[in-house]
Amino acid sequence: MNIKDIVNRDIVNLTNCESEPIHIPGSIQPHGFLLGIKKGDSRIEFCSANSAVYIGVGPETLLGKDISDIFPGEQASRFALYAGEEVIDSAKPFVFSLNGTSFNTTVHQSGGNVIMELEPFPDGTLNLPNLYTQTRNFVSIMEKSSGLLDLCQEIADETRAITGYDRVMIYRFDDQYNGEVIAESRREDLVSFANQKYPHTDIPAQARELYIRNPLRMIADISYTPVPLLTIDDSADKGNHSLNLSLSILRSVSPMHIEYLKNMGVGATLTISLLQNQKLWGLIACHHYAPKILPHYTRLSALLQGHFLTSQIAVREVAEEYKISEEVDKALVEALALLHETENFMEASHRSPALLKLANATGAAIYHEGVLYTNGLVPSDSELLDLFTFLANAYPNQAFETDNLSDVYPAAKDISKYAAGAIYHSMVSGENDGILWLRQEKIETINWAGNPDKAVLPNEDGVQLSPRKSFELWMEIVKDKSAPWRKSEVNAASSFSYALQKHINYRIIRAQEDENSILNDELRLANKELANLNWISTHDLKEPLRKIQIFASRVLDREDPDLSVQVKDSVERMRFAAEKMQMLIEDILTYSKAGSMEKTFVLTDLNEVLRNVLSELQDTIDEKGAAVHAEDLPFLEIIPFQVHQLFINLISNAIKFVKTDERPAIRITADVVEATAVSLEKTASARYHAIAFHDNGIGFEAEYESRIFDIFQRLHPAHKYPGTGIGLAICKKIMENHKGLIDAKSVFGEGSVFTIYFPVA
Repeated sequence: MNIKDIVNRDIVNLTNCESEPIHIPGSIQPHGFLLGIKKGDSRIEFCSANSAVYIGVGPETLLGKDISDIFPGEQASRFALYAGEEVIDSAKPFVFSLNGTSFNTTVHQSGGNVIMELEPFPDGTLNLPNLYTQTRNFVSIMEKSSGLLDLCQEIADETRAITGYDRVMIYRFDDQYNGEVIAESRREDLVSFANQKYPHTDIPAQARELYIRNPLRMIADISYTPVPLLTIDDSADKGNHSLNLSLSILRSVSPMHIEYLKNMGVGATLTISLLQNQKLWGLIACHHYAPKILPHYTRLSALLQGHFLTSQIAVREVAEEYKISEEVDKALVEALALLHETENFMEASHRSPALLKLANATGAAIYHEGVLYTNGLVPSDSELLDLFTFLANAYPNQAFETDNLSDVYPAAKDISKYAAGAIYHSMVSGENDGILWLRQEKIETINWAGNPDKAVLPNEDGVQLSPRKSFELWMEIVKDKSAPWRKSEVNAASSFSYALQKHINYRIIRAQEDENSILNDELRLANKELANLNWISTHDLKEPLRKIQIFASRVLDREDPDLSVQVKDSVERMRFAAEKMQMLIEDILTYSKAGSMEKTFVLTDLNEVLRNVLSELQDTIDEKGAAVHAEDLPFLEIIPFQVHQLFINLISNAIKFVKTDERPAIRITADVVEATAVSLEKTASARYHAIAFHDNGIGFEAEYESRIFDIFQRLHPAHKYPGTGIGLAICKKIMENHKGLIDAKSVFGEGSVFTIYFPVA
């Protein structure tokens, strides 16, 4: 039988330590031994090289054998049931006994294998923890600790009492996974590590991933010699990659980490993960300065301490955040009250202390319509204006917040005394307008356990393998940063910014309303004057015109032989001018009524409207010998009297503007067209009724197609084609009242087509 080991022999150095496969080392620590069997089988596929030390049987005998060939049959049968469970409870390990020695056996599944890790009880007995006492102590600790840091300190003391380690530390990680010792319990003769920070390189990413998957790891003796795992060489697939030891208790650890611990002078460790939302919040790190094997149930008691603390982390952090948010909300309510009560917040209340308190800021500034309003400790006006300009360009119509303004705005290094951190909200009221909350620089001295820039150093041979050897206190002074903004402060600033924008918009609307009110007053006055003008046109002007016409007719009717031809011609011209002026007044009144009279829409048969129009124009039609032919017209919601006037004007024009010695021929068609055929700026409908009036008149040049509907626009001499030039303007006004359109197409000398478009309901 050919036996091989599966040890990972890849050389670990600075270039690959971040990707070292620490979950598949192919070796274990020697304070126990390991067996691996196929899932659903009991044949031993893997065995650690030290099995003979514990049970007197070496790997060459164990490999390939059945569990029942090694351990008594009754134990093997019970183990088969235990290992076959859907979920194996690590808190209730299986106990094998052989040759008078009991082995605590933790079992877990790894891919297609079942891993058995057998550890002899250190004192030969099974000592179960007093969970009632431990839980009662935790409840007492929880009740008396006032904050999270106090609770962590109590947990550190309790964990050290349970485990007996020389030093117990609780780490908390920041966003970059630099660790800080926030609580420590230690032997009195040891130097304190409290408040020291450790760079993220001390715990690489793959190690953090393992801490998430396996919350407890023990190294019993830093100076141990790794024990290789062996297997029968019957498959090329059998290697270190085929046995994942992520959940293993005995798993051998990275040589880099061992070197690191040796440099610290540590003899044994126990590490417990503290998780929040499936992320590594921190660690309980236990150090001993001599080898130390912690029994299984004592390890579980220590792990329970981690669970206790984890259950309180979120509660305590939320409580601390809530206390601050209460003060922030109180200031926000006060600032919002001022905003709503003050006509102009910027001028009257921008110096309110509440504006600073709502974000716990040291300064604030508002830039609005070219004016700068400041509160608290702020940079000079010119520096603030430069900052507003930069932020408006970098974050248009956005919000932005940072505790290190110089990262995005290098010039902030010169103003960090006032503005190391900032919350910014842009405002759309004007160019570069916005609101800023500022925080002063918080110069911080960080106590690193060794220089973080020298986290790993070369060894004596010049080969970059060893971790840093110095853990002496190394102080770093951090400048140009402020205290970080809390979520409640950012939210309060956002709420106030939104309310301020509404306040500004309201002021703009109020100003526009005032302007509109003045314009409305002027419009009412103009309408009143226009009504007076209409009254004058209707009565005061029409009455003298009638008298002029009457007296002119009387003079002409006398046929006084004493009147010269010149006098008679002058009187005739006077009467004609009076008639023309009366017609003009009538058309102006009609145009005015088309826009001002009440618009009552009625479902109407346009065929009936056309019949009434033709009846009214019958004398003119007969006189000119005109022929009018019309298709069937639709029923529409219209203003009847206005459409009647519309048809009168269009048919009258078609009869009037006819070539000499030619009879007028008018054809009226009806169709439905798509909106794309109608050139309205804002179409009121997707489809339109198109009613076209075709004539054989004199036509007009194409350049007049749009101008022809302008008021007083005439294309032909008045003596030849009398009129006021208002008729088509009235037609346009009527179609606007119906949300429609009128257009004209013509070929000079051949005729015209006037089309009116009514929206389809």
